[in-house]
Amino acid sequence: MRVLVVGAGGREHALVWKIRQSPLVSELYCAPGNAGIADLGYCVPVEPTDIVELSDFAAKIKIDLTVVGPELPLELGIADEFAKRGLPIFGPQRNAAQIESSKVFAKEFMARHGIPTAPFRVFRSEKEALEHARARSTRYPIVVKADGLAAGKGVVVAAGREEAESAIRLIIGERSFGSAGDALVIEECLEGTEVSCFAISDGARLIPWPTCQDFKRVGDGDEGPNTGGMGSYSPSVFLDADGFREIVSTIMTPTVAGLAREGRPYRGILYAGLMLTEAGPVVLEFNARLGDPETQALLPRMKSDIVPLLAAAANGAFRQDHAVEWRREAAVTVVLASGGYPGAYEKGKTIRGLLEAAATEDTIIFHSGTRRTPAAETVTSGGRVLAVTALGATIEEAARRSYQAASRIHFDGMHYRRDIAAKAIARVVAMREARR
Repeated sequence: MRVLVVGAGGREHALVWKIRQSPLVSELYCAPGNAGIADLGYCVPVEPTDIVELSDFAAKIKIDLTVVGPELPLELGIADEFAKRGLPIFGPQRNAAQIESSKVFAKEFMARHGIPTAPFRVFRSEKEALEHARARSTRYPIVVKADGLAAGKGVVVAAGREEAESAIRLIIGERSFGSAGDALVIEECLEGTEVSCFAISDGARLIPWPTCQDFKRVGDGDEGPNTGGMGSYSPSVFLDADGFREIVSTIMTPTVAGLAREGRPYRGILYAGLMLTEAGPVVLEFNARLGDPETQALLPRMKSDIVPLLAAAANGAFRQDHAVEWRREAAVTVVLASGGYPGAYEKGKTIRGLLEAAATEDTIIFHSGTRRTPAAETVTSGGRVLAVTALGATIEEAARRSYQAASRIHFDGMHYRRDIAAKAIARVVAMREARR
């Protein structure tokens, strides 16, 4: 098989790394890829948003399966374009990808299908949204969300009225995120523990994947601004088998079934960001693709060949006995970021210690924002530069290995969180002590 992966980040490096292991794959391409991906396949200089050029390339090279990493090509209709040309692609078509690309659609869809989510209201005018924020009945904190994709910056948890008004003006008044701010959602702020759940679907059926937890804030203790994700671990220690089954039966399965009933068959990865509340699991948001850096923690735990699974989903052809085998080990991923990220940062910093870090036991270094110079030197080219993933018999062991490997890597301005999976480790230790 010839396989094309679309994207350039750590998620795509993890996909390429896993796909490369399949005996079914003869040629592997990535558009546009990065320095780490270049060691595993051919990098194609086409941006993920150039969907016509990508489909031209896939047709010319006779690609047997295309796998989409990021969300923007899905919103732009890459799966629709490929389908028109009879080109197999893993990723939902545009009308199904609205589960991520439109917060308004997602919230109203959940309301229609009885899928648990926070109480909300939709606003299409700045005046009405401000009136709601100022109403005496409004209880804070509240969450203000831009309707469309805003590069992870369109969600504000407002502690009080002043912060809520500022977010409303930013999103729908000033249109700081362009058309993503044509409407906004204001919803109740939920309390509990966050967890990420995934399932792969062929449009009618789904196969659940293990849970993860990611870390959005830039600083230890969840301090500082939101980022694309500073780390992750899998599986979550805050969810037992009964809780997982509840999520599959009340959230994941009804979502796939509801999309199919509405003429939006979902073929791809469904990613639910959930809050585990006292009343049960509640959806914070849906994504129409794998997360980053959750993918970097998930795929090293997968024992099965991923390619038949992706191809079956793309073709709407899961077998009744289709299953995925997973390793029992835990995985911890630590993201190494450029100085200044998530704000302004410089590029072109030389990265040292990659070989030494990769020599750490059961450790994989996934590239996110890197490029190779003409002198064959690996340098930084993005805000999130590397994702260091390690496996371990326990989550403590995985974290220790990941941080050991991270300490061997150096570039000017490099920073990373020192508490990835710390609460999970504390919970495991407490449970262990309680059993004694």
